[in-house]
Amino acid sequence: MKKAVISLMLGTTLLISGCQSAYYSAMEKVGYYKRDIMVNRVEAARESQEEAKAQFSSALAEMQALLNHDGGQLQDAYEKARDEYEAAQSAADDVSNRIDKVEDVAQALFDEWQTEIAEISNAGLRRASQNKLNQTRRNYRQLLSAMQRSESKMQPVLTAMKDNMLYLKHNLNAQAIGAIKGEFNGLQTDISRLIRDMNKSIDESNRFISAMDKH
Repeated sequence: MKKAVISLMLGTTLLISGCQSAYYSAMEKVGYYKRDIMVNRVEAARESQEEAKAQFSSALAEMQALLNHDGGQLQDAYEKARDEYEAAQSAADDVSNRIDKVEDVAQALFDEWQTEIAEISNAGLRRASQNKLNQTRRNYRQLLSAMQRSESKMQPVLTAMKDNMLYLKHNLNAQAIGAIKGEFNGLQTDISRLIRDMNKSIDESNRFISAMDKH
């Protein structure tokens, strides 16, 4: 049974890898190369982070409104806060998916680039191309580090939001709201740090795209 599962996993990995290779090959045939795909995916990842940043801020605002709720229907305020939390979770998932796609095309681009450098017979051109590849890799490592840093900050914030939403779901009253107010300052601080890291990641994305455009 265990061997069957491992075989299935390996087969799935190869299938996905094969699909990606076929995709890149098909795109190249119409003049759309891996470097173009990489720039587009970095742009998409940057946009997803912009959207996530706005969504986390919106979720925080709705939670603040819920905690400051005075009169009226608590249920309505809770549902708004819950919806914003769920939207933040979806936005975070999109960021992670976009980063994965950047990593995939980066690996394919760098592998191809390194292989093709070996095919350049002119030593000067070969050295120049290797230098460009090395610099692009350094830029990419900085970009990926910034992206992953901001990505890692999202889940703890979402976990705290989820805890609050579930607690309020089971105890939706003024006393319950008062009980989580003490944790709200910590959540505000965590979201502020998350947004700061997202801004750094977005800046790194802009620098990377600019550097790629100059090559």
